[in-house]
Amino acid sequence: MIPRPLPSAGIGLPLAGSEIVRFDRVMGEAGPLGLEVLSDRDLDLLTAARAPVAGLDLSSPRVMGILNVTPDSFSDGGDLSTIEKIVERAKRMAGEADILDIGGESTRPGAAEVPLREEIDRVAPAIRAIREAGITTPISVDTRKAAVAEAALDAGADLVNDVTAMRFDPDMAGLVAARGVPVCLMHSVADPETMQQHAQYDDVVASVFDHLAERISAAEQAGIPLSRIVVDPGIGFGKTMQHNLRLLRELTLYHALGAAILVGASRKRFIGDLGDAPEAKDRLGGSLAVALHAAANGAQILRVHDTYETRQALRLHLALDGRGE
Repeated sequence: MIPRPLPSAGIGLPLAGSEIVRFDRVMGEAGPLGLEVLSDRDLDLLTAARAPVAGLDLSSPRVMGILNVTPDSFSDGGDLSTIEKIVERAKRMAGEADILDIGGESTRPGAAEVPLREEIDRVAPAIRAIREAGITTPISVDTRKAAVAEAALDAGADLVNDVTAMRFDPDMAGLVAARGVPVCLMHSVADPETMQQHAQYDDVVASVFDHLAERISAAEQAGIPLSRIVVDPGIGFGKTMQHNLRLLRELTLYHALGAAILVGASRKRFIGDLGDAPEAKDRLGGSLAVALHAAANGAQILRVHDTYETRQALRLHLALDGRGE
């Protein structure tokens, strides 16, 4: 792996084309190093602006709002039990978020797989109703199944968010390539029902990097260009608290993959453990802290439950840095 960039205060080169995050050194095994240690290709991957996702410029962080149409999600399961409630929430979120992420299958630790037809029946009508209500905000479908993704795209979704990085369903890569839509490739191990039993790595940062690099290569071989790929280190998916903290501390390394980075840590268990908040809905403060840390390290997309509060925190973060006033 290449050394990871060290964000700097307004000097150096833009990190992944960011308007707010720059770097002039990298961290090697023996300590900080100058940029001359990087190859031309590595430097290009670290500095090049990321392509727009669903028409959204990524030079500043974007907020992805979570809309779970499931009865059993760890944080908000059952909150959106009718199409009317889904549309009402979507209308509110559309004014606060840049992307709406809609999922019909919980991927919390221990969650069982949802039958295909049931997942489609949860997701597709919800997306169709949102579009019929006149909401034009880009929509991401959170699914690991190609048939669900296809139904969601037909209903009006714009991108696919696959927590298995297209490992679960062999038809997913072909669908994404054929439809010409962006895809988010997330690092995970095993499946949601058993993933915490597999939270073992010699080096979690390197393992996640290598896995995502391999999945990017597989996507490109399937006809999906790097410009349509987003990567997610998979906070909380088959990781311990210390794994999650290391991935967040060394987040800038993943810019070397050349893809936009999504961070989804909102309300997750490690925040509750560190912040003395056993209930998921009491983890706003910790979720904002992680979101701002991710933004300061160049993450382009923040996947969150609390869109209003995250948007407000980001505005202050950018203003204090001299941007977005």
